[in-house]
Amino acid sequence: MGKKKILFHSNCSRVLSGFGKNTRNVLTCLHKTGNYEVVELANGVKQGTPALKLFPWRAIGTFPDDTEAAERIERDKDYKNKAGYGHLTIDEIIEKEKPDVYIGAEDLWAFSGLWERKWWRQIKTILWVTIDSIPLLQSTKEAAENTYKLLTWSNFPQEDLKKIGVNNTECIHGPVDSSNFFKKNEQERQETRKENSIKKNEFIIGFVFRNQLRKSVSNLLDGFLQFKKTNTSCNAKLLLHTNWEEGWDIPSLIKEKSINNEDVLTTYICKSCSRYEVKPFQGASKKKQTPQDCRHCGAKGSQKTTGVHNGTSELQLNEIYNMMDVYCHPFTSGGQELPIQEAKLCELITLVTDYSCGVDCSSEESGGFPLSWNEYREAGTQFIKASTYPESISSKLNKVYRLNKSKKEQLGKKAREFVLKNYSIKSSVDKLIKIIDEPFEIDWDYKLSSLKTDLNYKANNELNDDEYIIDIYKNMLKIKINKNDEVFKYLKERINKGTARDKILDALKKNASKEKVKTKEVNYDLSKHIDFNRKNKRIAIVLPKSIGDVFMATSLLEDLNRTYEGYDLYFITKPCFFEVLDGNPYIHKLVPFDPVCNDALMLEGFSNRQDRKDQEQLFNVAILLHVNNQMVLNYTRNGEDKISLDLCI
Repeated sequence: MGKKKILFHSNCSRVLSGFGKNTRNVLTCLHKTGNYEVVELANGVKQGTPALKLFPWRAIGTFPDDTEAAERIERDKDYKNKAGYGHLTIDEIIEKEKPDVYIGAEDLWAFSGLWERKWWRQIKTILWVTIDSIPLLQSTKEAAENTYKLLTWSNFPQEDLKKIGVNNTECIHGPVDSSNFFKKNEQERQETRKENSIKKNEFIIGFVFRNQLRKSVSNLLDGFLQFKKTNTSCNAKLLLHTNWEEGWDIPSLIKEKSINNEDVLTTYICKSCSRYEVKPFQGASKKKQTPQDCRHCGAKGSQKTTGVHNGTSELQLNEIYNMMDVYCHPFTSGGQELPIQEAKLCELITLVTDYSCGVDCSSEESGGFPLSWNEYREAGTQFIKASTYPESISSKLNKVYRLNKSKKEQLGKKAREFVLKNYSIKSSVDKLIKIIDEPFEIDWDYKLSSLKTDLNYKANNELNDDEYIIDIYKNMLKIKINKNDEVFKYLKERINKGTARDKILDALKKNASKEKVKTKEVNYDLSKHIDFNRKNKRIAIVLPKSIGDVFMATSLLEDLNRTYEGYDLYFITKPCFFEVLDGNPYIHKLVPFDPVCNDALMLEGFSNRQDRKDQEQLFNVAILLHVNNQMVLNYTRNGEDKISLDLCI
């Protein structure tokens, strides 16, 4: 037996992001064991990029490098997103590389739909994802049901996963390299502060973050201002190590809150010499910045605030942490937030919002203090999010400021010990290796052509009902299912209620035939499925999957038909679920789903039919029952406000 081949699919290990750091730390450790053949699948990196050849292990870009794909990426946003996360090239990579184990480490939505690929269950697939909010989405359960193991970066979602029946899950924290982050002696610390014009008596409050809207910058500024007013004798400064060109318009917030610009520092990095400088931001807004000259190499206009593509090294970042007196991390939610652990390794007391992954790192036992918050709901997903109280930020800053030196050092040492125990590379990778090495039989030849549906398959009627269902899926549809799958439960229920096996087999063949025809369509034309000759108005219900959701959605149709009396109802779903809806008296027509149907504005827009001079509206009302995130606009009503029913299923 040769070495197990592991495909690790995530941010490129050279990108200065949390996922990039995780890839680098994990693959370095796996590579050094010598026990595995490691292959990095680098999202966002073009295939054939020369720099990939310089990596210690084999690295493959997942972004397509061909003219046809490039042209479509320019005009199709959905296609571009799929390209960015490797969806367009992953099939050919799997077929060529023949991995024993596939590990995907990103946010869950980055892999959405991949678990429906027929090869997914043929090999050991592991999803290592950030789940930062509750209630959990249906897609989370779908992913777990189709995947060998679902790993989370924090303990936060584990209890809720168990509540919805997900048992193939555990928490493995993203590992942090403790050799790069440590407390420097006081003399070195003061020398670094002096080099950056920070006085010995200044109380530096730090926040290292990607400038995303889920990072509570406004709340932090309010808390900082309250702390300053309460402690007038304290010469406090706020150090925001982030990219000021994206996300929050921090200069405008500073001006709005009447905070002295000199009291808010940031990190500039020189693109010429790669040295950094901590100083106040210069500019009226994120769009109106003043170019900064580098005092180290003298380059003109070469300094910019740090970012994922032009940032500080790990050792430079360690120096920046060591300039701080306390670390404060308020946020609405997060998967793990690596800077919290990095700050703890530098023996900083950490103030963290006590929600989501913050629960793991906000207790005094972890070397920090929790920040209190107020619940609000995110539109669309209904996720619970945290708005950190500025009063709590001010109160905890005041608590740290007034601690004696001995207590500060005690908490700082406790913080480092906590990370070494729970977030070390060895701790996390050892847990991952245990899962990688668990027995898993692969009986697939790694040829995608062998997974094509075989409609000529002769079903074995000598099998019992359970075996029969699993057998026809495996040998006819080329899909591995088990008794816990919704489709298995649905078909077993039909058999138990007296539906003949032959009828089920014929229905599956019929739906598989429709699916094959659908996959051959190059240009999806929704207007071909609409009866424009009818005078009735039209309403579209979009629910692409899964069989359980589609079945439950039928309970809404009678009320919907009554509410929108006289409308033709079009149900848009995947053809493989048409069987559940066949003969429903409230449905005018079933329409095969395509990703373009995720756009409610398109559905309520107008067709460009070549056979008519005038444009015609596709649907008067479009309702998407499967919103996965805030990027998807769900229900616009198009001015026809008649909804009286609860559409949540």
